[in-house]
Amino acid sequence: MKYICKYCFFIILLLGLANCSAVKKLPKADILLPEADNSGYSLDSLTIADLGWWEFYGDEYLKDIIGKVLAENKRLQMAAQRVEQAQYLYKVDRAALLPELSFRLPWNHETNSYYKELDLIDPEIGVKATISWEVDLFGSLRWNKKKAQANYRATLEDERAMRMVLVAETASAYFRLVALDNELAIVKSTMVTREEGVRLAKLRFTGGLTSETVYQQAQVQYATAAALIPNIEHNIKVAENQLLLLMGSLPDEEVKRASMLKDNTLPERIPLGIPSTLLERRPDIKSSEENLQAAVANVGYTYAKRFPSLNIELTGGVEDNDFKNLFRSPFSYVAENFVAPLVDFGKRKNRYKAAVAAYNESRLTYENKVLEAFNEVDNALSRYNSARRAVIKDTELLEAADKYQELTWKQYRGGTINYIDVLDAQRRYFEAQIAKMNAIRDEHLALVQLYKALGGGWQL
Repeated sequence: MKYICKYCFFIILLLGLANCSAVKKLPKADILLPEADNSGYSLDSLTIADLGWWEFYGDEYLKDIIGKVLAENKRLQMAAQRVEQAQYLYKVDRAALLPELSFRLPWNHETNSYYKELDLIDPEIGVKATISWEVDLFGSLRWNKKKAQANYRATLEDERAMRMVLVAETASAYFRLVALDNELAIVKSTMVTREEGVRLAKLRFTGGLTSETVYQQAQVQYATAAALIPNIEHNIKVAENQLLLLMGSLPDEEVKRASMLKDNTLPERIPLGIPSTLLERRPDIKSSEENLQAAVANVGYTYAKRFPSLNIELTGGVEDNDFKNLFRSPFSYVAENFVAPLVDFGKRKNRYKAAVAAYNESRLTYENKVLEAFNEVDNALSRYNSARRAVIKDTELLEAADKYQELTWKQYRGGTINYIDVLDAQRRYFEAQIAKMNAIRDEHLALVQLYKALGGGWQL
């Protein structure tokens, strides 16, 4: 009885040491948050990222394309398979806490011929069932289950982050494609105008009203515009193929899209929400946080593995040397293994220290991910505000260039200026058209990046 008390005391002491886990001593992640109502943040949680992508993007063609991307994209399907794999592995580690039942049908025929002894024949026939169970004395199995659970949740967040990225990539590719269509339309419209200019310049030259120089200048302007078309058409094809790849389609399919980019109608000050809510909305941050929790669990696991393990095995059934009396010969076997490490030359201790170092790496990774997220929001907001101002300025420039070309044409017909001035005005008007279209495109792209930086786009 005295020996049993000492044994129980020893077990309780070890359990107490294990509960004083070094996990509690791990340094916490130091998260820096920008102050509310600073750099665009507001005092309430309202943000554009709360809108689903089907609400945020008003273009029906774009919404149809995004739907196909989320249904057929191969990268997203691979992410879903990683989630399924992590889910099954989590179930494996969770089941490790429970006893395992196995079934055996041994049928052996053993013959031993020992030196200077008669041959010994020992057949064995039996039906046996075994229950084996590792008692989770010090929590190693529970920590392992927590690690697998955190890894599973991390893959879920990774899949959501992939969805967020794909929505942003699709919207950006779509707006670039429509912008290229608009640019091609502007070039073709300009070619029509310049072709008419060439015709008029030729008539005036052949009629002796102007020199050949004027006629050649008109031809150069027309050829300059025409030379832009092949490259624009190539870029359109590349943009179409990019969208088709995102949709998991072959390059020979048609990409339906709008004919023009519309001006954005968002208010001047976009609601960004409370800074702390960004940590909850962005799945890539939550994935990093889950990886941190997995690292914590791994520290607990390696720490608990430094203590003894207890395995219990119960086997029962029937066993005999022939079938005749098999079911009249009950068999039972009970085994208990209490294994305690004595000398392992620091292997368990160093595994634990390595796990602590891995935790610190995960902690710093998480802290850096948070900093990157707020940096991305600030950059995206600055880019969007700049793009909005650029649209206003380029609109004013286009209006001025339009008036400029009208005045120069009237003055040229009145004989007060040279044709070179008309060509210069037409060139400036053409450049102003392209500049405004690109500014509208950049405004759309900046808004896409702001929506993504705030954690929008992954919602189902």
